[in-house]
Formats: sequence, structure tokens, C-alpha cells
Amino acid sequence: MRTHADIDTLSHEHVFLGDNHDENTRRTLWVVVLTALMMVGEIVAGTVFNSMALLADGFHMATHAVALAIAAGAYAYARRNAHNRRFTFGTGKVGDLAGFASALVLAIIAIGIAVESAQRLLNPSTVAFGEATVIAVIGLIVNIASAFLLSGGHHHHGHDHHGHHAHGHDHDHHHGAHHRDNNMRSAFMHVLADALTSVLAIAALLAGRYLNWVWLDPVMGIVGGIVIAAWAWNLLRDTAAVLLDTSDPLLEQEIRDEVERPGDACIFDLHVWRVGPGAHAAIVGFAGGASTETVRQRLAAVHELQHVTVEAR
Repeated sequence: MRTHADIDTLSHEHVFLGDNHDENTRRTLWVVVLTALMMVGEIVAGTVFNSMALLADGFHMATHAVALAIAAGAYAYARRNAHNRRFTFGTGKVGDLAGFASALVLAIIAIGIAVESAQRLLNPSTVAFGEATVIAVIGLIVNIASAFLLSGGHHHHGHDHHGHHAHGHDHDHHHGAHHRDNNMRSAFMHVLADALTSVLAIAALLAGRYLNWVWLDPVMGIVGGIVIAAWAWNLLRDTAAVLLDTSDPLLEQEIRDEVERPGDACIFDLHVWRVGPGAHAAIVGFAGGASTETVRQRLAAVHELQHVTVEAR
């Protein structure tokens, strides 16, 4: 005979938005405003100075503004629908979906920068070094300010489990990735990408102006495109893993270490997936003499688990 017990009560709400959701929303909105203002400034300056370089960077900035707006919109949507019962496990993964979309935009930007830079390397064009350098410096300042705003929410909230449990298992697992807010991470990466391109552009523009190294500008563009593409790939990989409900072997092992005892409880079925920043759900099927109440008490030590179903056979 099968018995089944859910650790959560029937009135349990599936709200897994993360500890800093509202704060991250405000920070992201401020960065959207800063980015949009800089975008308008570059497009206006490019028109006034008749500089294609500034116009191109202005429209490049526009793509980052769109990606950041996606991040802000995801926070708002997740909060607005946090109690919507249509979302079986809440809206905690909306940020990962936005992060995945944002990573795609970042990848497209990287490819665009690299292709345009390669074309300019083969067909050099005149660069308005003075005006472009001034705007690039202003852009870098805006990027630094944006990074400062986002840095308050961009940390892993990692913690280690140390200790010796009664059943003889030692734990020393770092679960920083479990708590990562991929929506905030995507916004942070867009700001970093802008900052990187600004730094590389400033270096190339100064070298072109004073050393006549005109070739350095497109070379720096190619380097920047490669680095941004690598960031985009990492973000795509991590967000896709969450969206596809992949499991974390370390977390699975920690659950087994907490639950299993020789002759008392042996897990025969285990499913673990992430439902939001720092929040995981699990289905634990076990056989043995232990009760479901005993197993759920053991699972309470695994702080990443926010919604658990325990099944005894």
C-alpha cells in the first residue's frame, strides 16, 4: 500500500520570487532610465556631429535598453502574478525566461559587433576621434553608475553547509548557483558589456588619435564581441538549465545524505528542480521503516527546498 504526504499544507502559496525581488525591480528600472537617456544622447550627438560611429553606438545602446526593459518587465510580471494559481509552482522562473531572452539579445549584439568590426578592419573608415572619445567616456560613466545600482542585487547569496550530522555525514557544499537571480544577472551582464565596449573604444580611439593606430578600433571591437559572446553563452546555458528543470547533483546528494539510513530509509525516486531564486521543489519517494513525518523532518535541514512532496512505499 502506498501512502503519500505533502510537507506543505493545502493553504501553502507558491511564491518563490527571491529575497530581493522588489529591490531588484527598482534597481533595474533606474538602469533602464539611465540607459535610455544615454541612448538618446548618443543618437542626438551622432546626428549633430554627423558621426556614424556615435549613431551606431546609440542604436547599439537601444538594444541594451530593450533587454534591460525585458528584465524590468519580468520582475513586474512575476510580482503581479505571484498568487495566480494558473502558475502551478509560482512565477519564480519568469526571471530565468527573461534572462534567456536577454542572453539571446546579448549574443546577437556580440555577433553584430564582431561582424561590423571585421568589415571596418577590411575597409577602414574615417573616425571622429575627439567627439567619439567624449561620448565613449560619458557612456562609461553611465555604465559604472548602472553597475553600481545593480551590484546591490547581483550577488550569489551563496552559503556553505558545514557540520557533522547525527547519522555521520559531513556537508561542505557551496550552493551559490542555487540562489542566483538570472534576471538580475542578465541585466548586469548587459551593463558590463556596455562598459567593456566603452573601455575598449576609449583605448582604441586614443591610440588612433595619438598613435594613428586606426586598425586598433576594429580589432578591439572583435575582441569585445568575443568576450560578450562568451558571457552570453554562459547565461544561455545556466538559464536553459533552469527552464528545462535540470537537477543539481550536489543538491540531490545532500538530500540523500539527510534522508537515507541503512535499514531505515532508502530513496527510490528523487526529482529536484528549481522554482525560483534560492528555491527548489522536490519529490522524494522512499522505502523503509521510517515514517513520512520523520523524512520530512530530516529534509528540513536542506534549506534550498521550499516545496517538497514525500512518498513512502
